[in-house]
Parts: sequence; structure tokens; C-alpha cells
Amino acid sequence: MADQPQQRWSIDLDWFERNNRSFSALAQGCLCPRCQKRLRTAKKEASVADIMSAIGDCCSKKKDFITRGLPVTEGIFRLFLANGNQPLDSDELVTQLDQWRAEGIGGTSPEILSRLLESEHYYGLKQAQG
Repeated sequence: MADQPQQRWSIDLDWFERNNRSFSALAQGCLCPRCQKRLRTAKKEASVADIMSAIGDCCSKKKDFITRGLPVTEGIFRLFLANGNQPLDSDELVTQLDQWRAEGIGGTSPEILSRLLESEHYYGLKQAQG
């Protein structure tokens, strides 16, 4: 039996609207202080593109963007913010999360991560379509 490809995950931006939640409010909490100030002084609500750009270009370059102290699902949410919400499978998520959290061995397994993602209802982390 051939191995089936692993399911890929990403942030489902439409999930926030369907659940009367604000992606922008949640993602703005991940901005570094400098970007929070810069986007706040723009005098308009920051767009998803502005937030993703700031995180990708600035905030995610800081070593404390994802730390061991963050819940695993928030770390995954931040991974997707940092990579422009490009879908990743469980193995890729574990590898990247472990790199950020400096946990080369003994981090979260792909199986546990998949179970966490399947029951996640806060960060809009869903199976990527297509």
C-alpha cells in the first residue's frame, strides 16, 4: 500500500468571519512593539495584508517571535503568520516549531500535532483545501 500524502494545514481566514472572530485582532497581538506602533499610527484598521507583511518582514525575524513558553497551537499560528500562511504538513510543522523553540529532540510529534490541529477552535488552523 502506497503512503498517502500527509494532510497540509494553514490558517483559514474565512473561519474567523464564519465564527464572528477577528483575525486582525488576534494577529496584531503577535506583532512586535515597533510594528504595533507603526500600524496603529496609520490611523486606519490594519489589513490582513499589512499585518502579514509586517510579521513576515520584521516581527518573525526576532528570536522571541516563537518561544517554548507559547502554547503549541499559538506557536503554529505564528509559524503560518511568518511564512505567509503557506500550507505545511505535520512533519514540516514539527521541524519548524522545534527549530524556533530550540528543541531538536523531544518536541511535539507529528501525530500529537495532528490531533491538536484537528480539535483546534481558536486560531482558525484548518486542513488546507486543494
